[in-house]
Amino acid sequence: MNVQAVILAAGMGTRLGRPFPKPLTPLSDGRTIMQQQMDNLHTAFSDGLRITTVVGFKLDLILEAFPDVSYIYNEAYDQTNTNRSLLKALRLSAAGGVLWMNGDVVFDPAVLESVRDLIMEEQSFICVNTAAVGEEEVKYTIDDGFVSELSKKVANARGEAVGINYVSAQDKPVLIERLAECSETDYFERGIEIAIDKDALRVVPVDIGEMFAVEVDFEEDLDRANENL
Repeated sequence: MNVQAVILAAGMGTRLGRPFPKPLTPLSDGRTIMQQQMDNLHTAFSDGLRITTVVGFKLDLILEAFPDVSYIYNEAYDQTNTNRSLLKALRLSAAGGVLWMNGDVVFDPAVLESVRDLIMEEQSFICVNTAAVGEEEVKYTIDDGFVSELSKKVANARGEAVGINYVSAQDKPVLIERLAECSETDYFERGIEIAIDKDALRVVPVDIGEMFAVEVDFEEDLDRANENL
C-alpha cells in the first residue's frame, strides 16, 4: 500500500509559547509530537510510505531531528496559515491521493488503521470527534452522510475536526484550485468547504471518538495528550 503523507509543521506555535517549533514539543513518553506522528505513520503504512513535511519557523531544528524525509519550505510561514502550506504540498505531490495532518496532533496509532480502507478506496475524508465540540475548534455538519460545512463558525455542529485528513487522487486538483482561492490567513478547511459548496466535493467524516486525537495548542491540550499516551 503506497501512501503519500504530509505533515504541516511551518507555524510558529505562539499559543503554546515554546522557543522551538511546536512539533518538537516533548511528550511524557520521551518522544516529540512529530516523532509519535512519524512512528504512527510507519507502523500503519510501513514500506510504501513517503513522508513530506512543510516547514517554516526554525526549520533547521526539524531538519536536524528528521533528516530522512522530504521537505517543502513555506517561506511566508509568519504571514500565512495552513491553507498555503497544504497548497504547496499538494502542488508538489506525486500522482495519487495525499494523507495530511497538522504537525501538532498527538493521536492513537489505531486512527490510521481505521482509515486504511478509505485510502485504498480513494475516498476523501476528514477525521472527526463527535464526543467534543470545542469553541475554538474547526467544526462540521453533514448532509446525506458527507461533510456539508467545515469551519470554526459552524452552528449546530456534529463534532470537531481533529487535523488528520485525506484527499483522493480524483479530488486533489479541485482542492488545489479552491485552496488557491483562499485568503492567506485561512485554514485549509476553508478550501475544503469551498470545494464542497462549488464542486460538490464528497468528503466522509470518520469518527475516531473511541480513540484519541489531541491538537496541542495550549498547555491543557498537552496535558490531555500525555494522559492518553
